Amino acid sequence: AGSSHPELAQEIAAYLNTRVSAIHTERFSNDNLAVQLGESVRGKDVVIIQSFTPNVSEHLIEMLMMIDAARSASAKTIHAVIPYYSYARSDKKDAPRISIAGRLIADLMAQAGVDHVMTMTLHSPQVHGFFSVPTDHLTAHEVFVDYFRTYDLSNSVVVSPDIGHAKRASRLAKSLGIGVAAGDKERQTDETVTISTIIGDVDGKDVIVFDDEIATGGSVIELASLLAARGVGRITLACTHGVFSGPAIQRLATMESVDEIVITNTVPIPAHKRLPNMR
Repeated sequence: AGSSHPELAQEIAAYLNTRVSAIHTERFSNDNLAVQLGESVRGKDVVIIQSFTPNVSEHLIEMLMMIDAARSASAKTIHAVIPYYSYARSDKKDAPRISIAGRLIADLMAQAGVDHVMTMTLHSPQVHGFFSVPTDHLTAHEVFVDYFRTYDLSNSVVVSPDIGHAKRASRLAKSLGIGVAAGDKERQTDETVTISTIIGDVDGKDVIVFDDEIATGGSVIELASLLAARGVGRITLACTHGVFSGPAIQRLATMESVDEIVITNTVPIPAHKRLPNMR
């Protein structure tokens, strides 16, 4: 396991009735990083678990060095498990003279020597095609279905903050046997969005706002405010990746209209980012 999410690595190892092997990292005086695997991997299948969470660049370099170390130590196969691939947000050239970083990082991993990648709920599904090695793109769909089926959904609707990503919300709604709606979103900056209207029937209903991730919280908070103004009932925010960057936690803590926030553990949620209404 890399250093980004040791709790998840331990949980996976315990589930598989195995253990997490030791690694040794060192920081030199010139700020260079050194990584050494703690035991022989010759002829073995090596699984490296690393989420791209802050400090993202640090965790990325650490993972690449672990892959390279395993390859040069004659590992049989090398599997990179990346629960949160943050660079999936950089999936197109939407401005001049920029890098499509999602593809660049995928190329770097292949060059380092990875044989197989496993990741969860990419922000843009087309990023799956950036990888030149076999890649499994998993989702938390069944986990959310099992969770929300414990609710009374007789007057509920799933709402996507963005028409462009409504397919994910539509799939959840279909599995739960309820309706779906979507916000008409326009992003202004990295932290601010404008949602001009909601397409679909939400008035008087309990809503599940469903997205792939909550970063700064701009999208879901704007949508929750608009839903509250429309007179909806219970508001639940749900996402796979609870990134909660920048002012997100402060924003969410003041949203009295939000009853519950449901997330998975693809990224670590430290104590100072946990709210009483989080599950």
